[in-house]
Amino acid sequence: MAIKNIIRMGHPTLRKIAEPYPVNQIGSGEFNNLLTDLKDTLAASGGIGLAAPQINQSVTVAVIEISVAESRYDQSTSMPFSVFINPRIEILDRQEQGYWEGCLSVPGLRGKVYRPQHIAVHFLDQNAHTQQIELQGFLATVFQHEFDHLQGKLYLDHIKDTTQLSFEAEFLEFELDRPGLTQ
Repeated sequence: MAIKNIIRMGHPTLRKIAEPYPVNQIGSGEFNNLLTDLKDTLAASGGIGLAAPQINQSVTVAVIEISVAESRYDQSTSMPFSVFINPRIEILDRQEQGYWEGCLSVPGLRGKVYRPQHIAVHFLDQNAHTQQIELQGFLATVFQHEFDHLQGKLYLDHIKDTTQLSFEAEFLEFELDRPGLTQ
């Protein structure tokens, strides 16, 4: 396995706008190594998404995988391992909903972030084919979170109310019991 270190908030790569991945390099040995690194690192981390900048590769590539068996999330929300190259988000409905987000590059914290809940994603797949998917709800939030990394942003940049920022342990102890909590 090729498990890479996940860089953390404060590392300058996380705040840079990533370079578009060269289309003529998709399928190359270097590209396949990057995908292996992303897949193995994601699996080892227990996360549901990982962007190349999080492993200190400043290119616009991200992967997402949400297992049906993943107990942290709604059982109807799943996605097989998927690769997104040079993605672009189109907001289809600006209505927002808040979810408590965490990040592998910001370990130990959770914050409530409000994002549009109906988007389309335009991207290249791992075979350099143009694709588009439409997403709503939690999946729309996951994609926006991961693709923020490609723009040098972290979920913390979107928090409107800093009273809804918590350490993970306190979130699990106190926030989960609050009425009306949306995770």
